[in-house]
Amino acid sequence: MTIKFNVINDFNVENKTVLVRIDINSPVDPNSGLILDDTRMKLHSQTIKELSNKGAKTVLLAHQSRPGKKDFTTLKQHAEVLSKNLALKINYTDSIFSSQAINTIKNMEKGEIVLLENVRFFSEESISKSPEEQSKILLIQKLAPLFDLYVNDAFAAAHRSQPSLVGFTEVIPSAAGLIMESELKTINAALESVEKPCVFVLGGMKADDSIDVMKNVLKNETADFILTTGLVANIILLAADVNIGDVNKQFMKEKGYLPMVEKSRKLLKKYKDKIIFPTDLAIEDNDERRDVAIDKMPNNPIFDIGIETIKDYAKIIRSAKTIFANGPAGVFENSKFAMGTEDLLNAIATSEGFSIIGGGHIAAAAVSMGFDEKMDHISSGGGACINLLAGKKLVAVDALVNSAEKFKNNI
Repeated sequence: MTIKFNVINDFNVENKTVLVRIDINSPVDPNSGLILDDTRMKLHSQTIKELSNKGAKTVLLAHQSRPGKKDFTTLKQHAEVLSKNLALKINYTDSIFSSQAINTIKNMEKGEIVLLENVRFFSEESISKSPEEQSKILLIQKLAPLFDLYVNDAFAAAHRSQPSLVGFTEVIPSAAGLIMESELKTINAALESVEKPCVFVLGGMKADDSIDVMKNVLKNETADFILTTGLVANIILLAADVNIGDVNKQFMKEKGYLPMVEKSRKLLKKYKDKIIFPTDLAIEDNDERRDVAIDKMPNNPIFDIGIETIKDYAKIIRSAKTIFANGPAGVFENSKFAMGTEDLLNAIATSEGFSIIGGGHIAAAAVSMGFDEKMDHISSGGGACINLLAGKKLVAVDALVNSAEKFKNNI
């Protein structure tokens, strides 16, 4: 499937004012307030440098966290970290569309880069509406007249229909940034021409999304095997009538995942030879890790897949030609329960298959464990990536496609 949107090279950006939506939402230390990881800033540096080198006046729009959270803060420090990564000066302005911000944009010089304030300080940024409706809100009405081009490079947020992600595409010519373009091309190409056997490793906490992925890739015969870990595995085990203990059932009830069990039961019945679940699991016993067979599970919280399961899964992974992985196998932040995530990532990294790692926690684990260099593609966006795998459309990408048609005479 060819997605027809414009890219930066379709436009002459020299001396043009370009608004770039990036996603530099980063983990922040709750005590010091310091940014703990600059991975996303390094990624977006490619698009920002490209525009700056071509002589654009580049204005960056981004968010950090959301209202009510401890890491909901200004982007002042982000500007400093971006400046170091780019080896270019980033001018930060502490407002979004005040007269000060507007004057700053109007007075920019060729090659200059400005980062506006956290766009989620504008309350309507958290409201999802259609691109046409979003184009009428104050943020778009105030900023759009200042720009010649809108570039969306925020693949990690491409599944969200928020003003800064879809509103500008209705009123000014728009293009995908380098990260957006690369992510869509890589993931879509891998899905369209899958080398067999193809293995999906699905885990983590976003179990409802993973069940949707499972249903999609089994229905369209993309996947030969689904290896389940984390909360996804617990749901599949329940669907297979395995007693995982009341404490784990209660946890799933609190998270609202019990309705997923019946949905999974139907999938298991239809694809029983393709959906693989753990034969043993890891629990904590007297402050130590203990691996227990699934038919002997005590009423203890599950923290990882077991050693025998890791061996079986690693064998299947190493025989695969294509591997998609999303979500960690367990509570990898705790060294006692990092084994499942680490060993499966190691199996993927040392396999000969083409590997795509979803964003979010599994990407963070791959980087922290030193496997990132050995993966073929690590996605910058967990939510957007898993939506693509589930066969869902990304609203921000659709907005770019529609904009390309709407402004086709403006290139």
